[in-house]
Amino acid sequence: MGGTAGLTLPRPGAARVAIIGGGASGTLTAIHLLASRSHALCVTVHEASGVLGAGIAYGTTDDRHLLNVRSRHMSAFPDIPGDLVEWAATTGRESDAQAFLPRSDYADYLRWTLDRMADDRLSVSAGRVSEVEPTSDGYVVHSDAGTTQVDAVVLAHGNQAPAPLTVDGTPVPDAPWHLTDPWDLTGFDALPEEATVVLVGTGLTAVDAAITLLEGHPARRVVMTSRQGLLPFGHVEQSSTAWVSPIPSGPLTADQLAELVAEQFAAAARVGVDWRPVVDGLRAPTQSLWQRLDLDERRRFLSAHARQWEIRRHRMATGVAARIASYRDEGRLLVVPGGVEAIDDHGERAEVRLPGLPDPVFVDAVVNCTGPMTDVSRTTDPLLRSLVDRGVLTPDPLRLGVSCTPEGQILDESGQVVPGLYVVGPPRKGTLWESTAVPEIRNQAAALARVLADQVRTPA
Repeated sequence: MGGTAGLTLPRPGAARVAIIGGGASGTLTAIHLLASRSHALCVTVHEASGVLGAGIAYGTTDDRHLLNVRSRHMSAFPDIPGDLVEWAATTGRESDAQAFLPRSDYADYLRWTLDRMADDRLSVSAGRVSEVEPTSDGYVVHSDAGTTQVDAVVLAHGNQAPAPLTVDGTPVPDAPWHLTDPWDLTGFDALPEEATVVLVGTGLTAVDAAITLLEGHPARRVVMTSRQGLLPFGHVEQSSTAWVSPIPSGPLTADQLAELVAEQFAAAARVGVDWRPVVDGLRAPTQSLWQRLDLDERRRFLSAHARQWEIRRHRMATGVAARIASYRDEGRLLVVPGGVEAIDDHGERAEVRLPGLPDPVFVDAVVNCTGPMTDVSRTTDPLLRSLVDRGVLTPDPLRLGVSCTPEGQILDESGQVVPGLYVVGPPRKGTLWESTAVPEIRNQAAALARVLADQVRTPA
């Protein structure tokens, strides 16, 4: 897209940063850019909804959807671990550092934190960005709200919606019973009180969907299914902190990495420590361990070991795990392996055949809970589509995110760094593996803020 009609320029003489996306990744990035106190740095957050801090992860309106990380680990600031807990106390929320707050509360916290940091260096644009056009001295950002000249762009688009649901390569039909968005709770509200629902997926998204569908609706039934049929483990009340024994250096294979984790579990068990503190202790070195695997070994890890790691790494809050267990005990929730074999459309309802069950299930809804689509080459987002088509943005070799350096510099289709173009959050997963949770995202935001602030710092 050419032209710069309606161009707006923030604070004359300042370096200008555009953040594309106002969910947790974008809001945390804005917070840390403003916290740098660089008076020569201006920030515009572009968020199509106009609501910051929420995104897919924290935009739920169901207060029974809880964070899966304790409050003490969810501060916006790596060096102020008690910030979220203090905010919760001052706003009348649960202030126990061990608690799991509602996801929507965390969005409130991020907005409050950004408001606390905001001054005339910050602006928010509610228009959807359709293009980022390179110029001789930066970029022009084109959005529904107009165009803006900036020096650097941070892509903070977070998780994309799930890929369209298919069965044996055939797209699931667009029908009243096919709910494509697991976070659109209005679709759940419209279901009959005695509804039977199949959730395709058994991760944390499916767990939240099951809670919304079943809690307070005793006549409903839910079947969760995925290839392996594995639910996330639950957190437990524990006194042990993160625990890890020394990790050997040198070349590493995927199978050796799995053996290393097993050995860590066994060593902890010998001294009476549960495996959960071991997983927490491995969190810090996870990115360096991932980067010790070559590409073929990363593929091997994904095919052979990733799911066993994920269900231990991304655990259910204690109260959530208790709810899910009670639904299963009552016979209202069934978890079966094997995925979906076939779906037959019957108008308002569907007949679903699951390899894990002897008989078909007639359902009122099939919900796509397969998790975010990570292959950016398949995106339908206008901006990402444009960047991909121009070769500016490419998927990483594993299609877990975008091709970038560990520091978040975008790499184009030729593998060259794109000057002034960065990415924060889940799209770094292919490069770092551990890149989807707040503690890692806030560290990325803080590090990027230091880089950008140092580039433009002037005496205050």
